[in-house]
Amino acid sequence: MDSTFLVKAAQLIAAFAVLVFVHELGHYFFARLFGIKVEKFYLFFNPWFSLFKYKPKEKPSKNGKASWRDTEYGIGWLPLGGYCKIAGMIDESMDKEQMKQPAQPWEFRSKPAWQRLLVMVGGVLFNFIFAIIIYAGIAFSWGDKYIQFSDADYGMQFVSETMKEYGFRDGDKLVSADGKMLDAKDYGVATQNLLSAKTVKVIRDGKEVSINLPDNALIAVSNELKEKELPVAMVYRFPVVVKDVVAGQAAIEAGLKAGDRIVAIDSVRTETWDVFNETLMKHKAQNVAVTYERGGKEYTTDLQLTESGRMGILLTPVEEIFKTEVVKYGFFESIPRGAEMGIDKLTSYVGQMKYVFTKEGAQSLGGFGAIGDMFPDEWSWYQFWVITAFISVALGFMNILPIPALDGGHVMFVLYEMITGREPNEKFQEWATMIGIGLLLLLLLYANFNDIYRFIIK
Repeated sequence: MDSTFLVKAAQLIAAFAVLVFVHELGHYFFARLFGIKVEKFYLFFNPWFSLFKYKPKEKPSKNGKASWRDTEYGIGWLPLGGYCKIAGMIDESMDKEQMKQPAQPWEFRSKPAWQRLLVMVGGVLFNFIFAIIIYAGIAFSWGDKYIQFSDADYGMQFVSETMKEYGFRDGDKLVSADGKMLDAKDYGVATQNLLSAKTVKVIRDGKEVSINLPDNALIAVSNELKEKELPVAMVYRFPVVVKDVVAGQAAIEAGLKAGDRIVAIDSVRTETWDVFNETLMKHKAQNVAVTYERGGKEYTTDLQLTESGRMGILLTPVEEIFKTEVVKYGFFESIPRGAEMGIDKLTSYVGQMKYVFTKEGAQSLGGFGAIGDMFPDEWSWYQFWVITAFISVALGFMNILPIPALDGGHVMFVLYEMITGREPNEKFQEWATMIGIGLLLLLLLYANFNDIYRFIIK
């Protein structure tokens, strides 16, 4: 068996085990906090048998309250998730017999709505907190990597049209603002300093050029970003270097390989990503001639672009092309930095979710194979924790979606009760949960079928 596969699989299982444990621990924590009996706490599923299980010896409770000893702890053999079976709750276990019995004071259904709500959001909350802890650890251990403006050989691309109206041009290399050298250590602060200045100096075509800004430049650009929902006003320009090709799409069939640098589309020179992307958008669903550089020589091949103007390549990240600097954080400094990174990642992930409902978005859905492919070929603790933190954010967000059988579905039922004063009918909850489980299984099958299909094509 390929060692690369084993390394990726090991990283995937390790990350998944940690995140499932943290998620279920969130439910367990709040359940125990409110005196709710937890019947089982399992890492991974255990149909038919368990790899490990432990049931503490029960001791009679003097006050009749639930105890940690009521719980069976174990590890299942099927690494597709985990579960925390809470007494008196309609969940994926579909324990209908228990629900027919009179409610007990230590059951989920006997507790106030606000307590049940916290039990249900506990898993998601722990996932987000855990992601922030990981990001804080990354900031403390490895710091931040960034590209200094002076090291961006191709200058900047100005996403903001307002900045272009002020005189900035794509390809400008930022130098100073009101005589002070611009530092990209904190990109957001650097942008604010730039737009708050009276005079900005840039290098354009090898010459220094001064740009005079109006007093309201920062406000005007900020308003534009909000109106157009743009994340940043400018980004680094970088060459189009292929990091990998997507199986089954045009690029791999045309012979493109990792390391190739694309320099032209038809007769248009595309030395940088912004020109390359703009050119692709003008040739959607067309057959184009792609000129690329390999080993110091240029070659040309033909390929068919998709309806969205894509050819099926993954780009080499800008930080792997230009020289990068590293910022180190102290222990206390790393905590707010971790929170900032976690919030930024959540915001970005939520913004990308809208593409899932497009045709190409559905085709790009992946299961465990796609997630495993996110990990590097060789074990890297830095990459492991970066990816684990991202998956923790994604897992938390996906679980809070209002789909029965997910945490968000249970939250939806509790919120309905809190607003209307009436608890949803148990039969309705049972049917909704079964339908939710069915939909999730179909989604899981579809996503993993996509993985298998891509693997076969590749």
